[in-house]
Amino acid sequence: MNRRQMIVSVAASATLAASGAPVLARQQSGVSMPQPPVARRDPHTITQLGRTRTDNYFWMKDDNWQAVMRDPSVLRADIREHLDAENAYSRAMLASTEDLQNTLFEEMKGRIKEDDSSVPASDGEWEYYTRYQIGAQHPLHARRPRGRQDGEQILIDVDALAQPHDYYDVGGAEHSPDHALYAWAEDAQGSEYYVIRVKDLATGEVLPGSVESSTGGFAFSPDSRWLFWTFRDENGRPTKIYRRPARGGEDVLVYEETDPGMFIGVWTTRSGAYIGIAIQNQETSEYRLIPASDPTAEPRVVEPRRVGVRYDLEHWGDRFVVLTNADGAIDFKLMWAPEDDPSAANWTEWKPHRPGTFVMETTAFEGHLVRRERVNANTRLVITRKDDLSEHEIVQPEEAYVLGMQGGYEFDTTTLRYIYTSPTTPTQTWDYDMVSRQKVLRKTQEIPSGHNPEDYVARRLFATAPDGEQVPVTILARRDTPIDGSAPLMVYGYGSYGYSMDPSFSIRNLSLVDRGWVWATAHIRGGTEKGWGWFLDGRTDKKINTFTDFNAVTDHLLANGYGDPAKVVAYGGSAGGLLMGAIINLRPELYTGIIAAVPFVDVLNTMSDVTLPLTPPEWPEWGNPLEDEAAYDYIARYSPYDNVTAAPYPAVLATGGLSDPRVTYWEPAKWAAKLREFTTSGDPILLKINMEAGHGGASGRFDFLKEIAFDYAFALWSVERGWEQV
Repeated sequence: MNRRQMIVSVAASATLAASGAPVLARQQSGVSMPQPPVARRDPHTITQLGRTRTDNYFWMKDDNWQAVMRDPSVLRADIREHLDAENAYSRAMLASTEDLQNTLFEEMKGRIKEDDSSVPASDGEWEYYTRYQIGAQHPLHARRPRGRQDGEQILIDVDALAQPHDYYDVGGAEHSPDHALYAWAEDAQGSEYYVIRVKDLATGEVLPGSVESSTGGFAFSPDSRWLFWTFRDENGRPTKIYRRPARGGEDVLVYEETDPGMFIGVWTTRSGAYIGIAIQNQETSEYRLIPASDPTAEPRVVEPRRVGVRYDLEHWGDRFVVLTNADGAIDFKLMWAPEDDPSAANWTEWKPHRPGTFVMETTAFEGHLVRRERVNANTRLVITRKDDLSEHEIVQPEEAYVLGMQGGYEFDTTTLRYIYTSPTTPTQTWDYDMVSRQKVLRKTQEIPSGHNPEDYVARRLFATAPDGEQVPVTILARRDTPIDGSAPLMVYGYGSYGYSMDPSFSIRNLSLVDRGWVWATAHIRGGTEKGWGWFLDGRTDKKINTFTDFNAVTDHLLANGYGDPAKVVAYGGSAGGLLMGAIINLRPELYTGIIAAVPFVDVLNTMSDVTLPLTPPEWPEWGNPLEDEAAYDYIARYSPYDNVTAAPYPAVLATGGLSDPRVTYWEPAKWAAKLREFTTSGDPILLKINMEAGHGGASGRFDFLKEIAFDYAFALWSVERGWEQV
C-alpha cells in the first residue's frame, strides 16, 4: 500500500488523548500500535505589516525561555508533559528497531579507534595534542617535550570534568604563548553559555575568578599577560570584548557592539603582531586591531563597515593581505595593504577576481602564504613564496575530495600541515614542506573494524535545476551496489549561510552504504560549493532556489537509477531542517522518509522575534519581516511551518534539544504537531527532544553516535514501512 492509498489520517482519529504517554489504539488492520499525543490547539493571532496569521501551537514557546536555556528544570509543566509524551511515542514507534539501533551503534563505534590521538602540534619546546583513553567519551588535552615520546603532562581531562554533568562540552582550549597557562571554555548545559577557566601549569591549580557568560571565544595576548574574551548577553548574542589579567582580575571593556545584527569575536594574528576584533554578519565585516606591543591600547578600525562589503586580514611581514569582495568581486580577490595604514584607500590589487574560483581563506607563515580555494565543490591549496611571489598548487587525484589547512602554532616554519579526505578515503594528515615540496603522511584515520576504499565508489554528478543551473551532487555507494533503480537512496543537504557540504569521509554513513544504500550529498544553492555567487543565489529573495535545487537532485538521481522511488529518505539539520520542511511542502510524494535534525522550520515567527539570539544577525540571510513587506511575503511563501497543508506527507522524524539557543525546541515541536494535524498519508510524524542537550545533541563521542543510530534506524524503518508491522 503506498502513501496515496492510505486515506486514514492519524491526526483525524477522534479517540486521541490530548496529552500524556502514548496509548494503544486499534487500527483497521486489527494490529495495535502506539497512539501519538495530540497537542492542544490554542489560537494565537499575530498581526504585523498589515498581515495577520494564526498560530495554534504558539503556546509551546515558554515565556521564560531564556531561563530554560540555563536551567531546563524551570520549563513550564504543560510543555514538559507534551515533550515527554512525544518522546515516549517516538520510542514506542521505533521499539522494534532497538536491536537495529544497537547494531548500528556498535558498527559506528567499531570504526572509531578508541585510544586515538591527534598528531602533535609543535610550539617552541613543547608539542600539544589530544588523545582518548579506551571507553572515554571525551579526550585528554596533553603536551610533552618537543620531539620526545615521554614526559607527557595532562593539561585537562575532559572526561573527568564531564562526569558530574549530563552534558559537557569544551568549546575552545588554548595554552598561553609562554606555555605557563592553559585556558578552556566549558558548557555544561548545551545552551552555549560558556565559562572560561584558566589553569596554572606549574602548580596544576585552576585559578580563581572564572569568566562567566562567554561565547566560548577568547585569546591570550602574545605577551601572555592578558586574556581577551567575548561576552554573551541575556539574549545569547556576543556584544562585548573584555580584557583581564591572564591570571585573573578586573575585567576592562575593550569594545562594545551596539548593532544586534553583528557577530563579534577576538583573535591574534599568526605573526603575533596584533590582537584583532572581528565584527561581521553574512554580508558585511569590519576589523579592529590592537598592537601586540601595547595590548591595552584602544582598538584601531582598519576599514569602517560598508553594507555588502566583506574583508578579512592576514598580517604578512610589512603588509596585510586583504581578502575581499569589494568592487563586485563576487568570489573574492586578494589585495595588498601597507601595515601602517591598511584602510581601503590604500588597498592595491594582487590576485584579481576570477569568477567561479572562490577564495575561501588565507594563512600566513614567515616565508609563505597559503590560500584555500573552491571550484565546483572541490577545494585546493595554493602556496605563494614570499621572496618572489611564485606559487604552486598541491594537486590531488580523486574526483571528489576535501583539503583543509591546520595552521599550527608556529609562524616561522616551512611546514604546512593539511588534511585530505574523500567519501572513500579516511582522513589523512600530511606535513608538506613548502620549499622542497616534499610531503610526509603523519596519520591516516584508523578504522579498527576495517575499511577498504576500493570497495566503494564516489562520483560527481550534475543535476539540472528548474532554471537550468547545474547542481553538483556527490555520490557514495559500494562498488557492488547495482545502479538500476533498486537501491534505497539517502539525499543529504544544507544550503544556507554559505556553508559548503564538503565531500568528506564519514564513519557513520557507511552503516547505510554497507546495507546497499546510495548516499548522495546535494551541493545546492545557499552554500558556496560553486562560489560566493552560489550562496547569493540561495538566500533572501532567491531562497526558493535552495529547495527546488534539492528536489531536482532527487529527480535526477531517480531518473538515472541511483535509487528506488519508493525508498527515498532526505536528511538535513538546522537550516538543513528548514530544507527538509520546504521540500516536502513542495513535493511530499517524492520522499518516503524525512529526518529533520534541530530543524529551523518556524522561519516567519523566528525572524520576527528580536529577543532570539540569531534573529537580527540573520536578517541579511533571510530578510527582515518586521520592517520589509516584501521580505515578509517571500518568507511566508516557503516557511515550512506556515505552509503545512493537507497533503500526503512522508514519515518524518524531527529532533531537537531543550537547551538549544540556535533552533529553539519549540520549532520542531510545533512543526511536528501541525504536520500530524494535516497529513493525509497516515505515515507517522515523530518528535524526539533531547531534554539534556542543545543544538549539537549529546556531547560524548559515543552518546552522539547513539543519536545517529536512532536517525539511521528510522531511515531503514521508513523505507520498509515499519509502522505497518507495529
